[in-house]
Amino acid sequence: MAEEKKKSKVKEYIESIIIAILIALFIRTFIICAYKIPSGSMKPTLLIGDHILVNKFVYGVKIPLLRRTIIPYRQPKRGEIVVFIFPEDRSKDFIKRVIGISGDKVEIRNKQIFVNDREFEDPYGIFSDGLILPKSMQPRDNYGPVVVPERSIFVMGDNRDESLDSRFWGFVDLKDVEGKAFIIYWSWNRDEHNLRWERLAHLLR
Repeated sequence: MAEEKKKSKVKEYIESIIIAILIALFIRTFIICAYKIPSGSMKPTLLIGDHILVNKFVYGVKIPLLRRTIIPYRQPKRGEIVVFIFPEDRSKDFIKRVIGISGDKVEIRNKQIFVNDREFEDPYGIFSDGLILPKSMQPRDNYGPVVVPERSIFVMGDNRDESLDSRFWGFVDLKDVEGKAFIIYWSWNRDEHNLRWERLAHLLR
């Protein structure tokens, strides 16, 4: 009798663990996922060592691997921070800010962004280099104009002069967008080996 009770308890524990794992996998796949910021391309909005949560449900539910949306909700909006599969290396995830959406005309003139021939309100962009490079040299400071294709977005890092983004490798297909970054839940300064308390629970805009 005692042996049967012991087996029953073990079975109960195993079932509970399996259920917990399945729930965690479901949440990670379809609802919320955590990411760590490895580079300074989104400074000062996001710093190296920031750990963020990404809402995967906000742009609809996708079938893993196939990247097909089965429950559409809405598409990314200009100004939102998104995580996506890097088009040139699909083993990597990138995080950038949406500048242009499908049908938008995007142009950069001497570092200034224009969307649909209007100056883009850019409160988050910073510049670390006062030098303005001509389009013939590279597209960092002078780019376009281009029209964002259907079901695609144009993205840029907030650290405008130090970001590898759509200016260099093109558009992001909506099917490769993982979700919208919405909060910093942890931030570790690896240079000073301390916790950035002021960044914890910081909502992203």
